[in-house]
Amino acid sequence: MKVVALNASPRRDGNSSILAEAAARGAREAGSDVTLLQLDEFVGGALRDCRSCRRADGSCGIDDRYESLLMEHIVPADGILVATPLYWYGMSGLLKSTFDRLFCHMSPGYPHSEAVLDGLPHKRVGVLIACEESYPGATLGLRAQFQELTRYLRQDLVDVVVGVGNSRGDVLRDPEEPIGAAESLGRRLFVSRVADYRFDTPRGHSVWGTG
Repeated sequence: MKVVALNASPRRDGNSSILAEAAARGAREAGSDVTLLQLDEFVGGALRDCRSCRRADGSCGIDDRYESLLMEHIVPADGILVATPLYWYGMSGLLKSTFDRLFCHMSPGYPHSEAVLDGLPHKRVGVLIACEESYPGATLGLRAQFQELTRYLRQDLVDVVVGVGNSRGDVLRDPEEPIGAAESLGRRLFVSRVADYRFDTPRGHSVWGTG
C-alpha cells in the first residue's frame, strides 16, 4: 500500500518530525511504500479568492508546489499519516492551508478536479499531535476537527496519537511512550478496525468475532 507521511511543522528535528518518522517506520515495517514529506517544501501560501488568482488554464495562481503535493502524493496514496504540533489548540497553519486549498482543486474550475474528487475518499488516515500540555482536553478540538474532515472526505480515521513535549526531542521522554504508539499506528494503518455505526448499520453481537 502507498502511504504519504506529512510533517506539518516547520522544524526538521522537532517533536512532530520525530512522531512522523516513527509512524513512517511502522508503516514500512508493515510492508507499505512510504514517502515522508515536509509540508513547508510544498505549501507556500494560504487560500485566496480563486476568482481573482486562478490562472487562465484553471490552475492555482499561488506560486508554490501545492499541486505537486496533491496530485503526485496525496491523491495516489492509500493512506495518510499527518503529524502536526498543536498551535493555539488546533493544527499548524501549514496544515490548515493544505486543507483549505483543497477547495480550489476540488472545484469544477480546476482542470483535474475529477481526479481529486475520485482520489480523496476511502483513504486510511492516522494523526500524530505534538502537544506541550498533558491535559487531555488540550487536543479535543483538533481531534474533533480531524473526525469531521475525514468524515466529509469519506476517509477512515484510524487513530490519533499524542506526544507530550515542548523542546526538541521531548516526546522521546514522554512516559506514555508515544513513539511506540506512533510506530504501532503506522503498522496498523490498513488493518485496524474502524467502526462508525449508524442506527441501521448491519452488525453482529461481537466486535471481534468468535474465532
